[in-house]
Amino acid sequence: MPQGSQGLALIVQAGGYDRVHYALVLASAAAATGRPVTLFFTGRALPALLVGQGWRRLDFSDDGTSPEARDATLAHRGVATMEELLTACAELGVRFLACEMGWRALGLRDVSIRPDLSVETAGVVTLLGAVPPDHHLVYV
Repeated sequence: MPQGSQGLALIVQAGGYDRVHYALVLASAAAATGRPVTLFFTGRALPALLVGQGWRRLDFSDDGTSPEARDATLAHRGVATMEELLTACAELGVRFLACEMGWRALGLRDVSIRPDLSVETAGVVTLLGAVPPDHHLVYV
């Protein structure tokens, strides 16, 4: 990590496609610049971590389009897709945490999490214990 740079922890709770997409943009950019990054998925954002392009189960984007339609539009415009960003985050060493309470709140048990992301199921206490005081903690 470059001297003087701070890490980033993002709490990704909102399930709208655009919010999850941009959280991944921030995470991949921070990791690409050498910053340690933790993504804590909870609430309606959790489906993005499921196998079989679970991100398609996210809420509609801010403009009212489906996740699939928004992803296709972004790809057509040369913007990284959800799959590309998830893969980039994994390859750049971003730490993925999935909120245990969030899965229960959604009524999901025995979920199939994407194996390419190395997702840890944990709670808020684990997140707070893993984020050093000099890191930025952002809620999305």
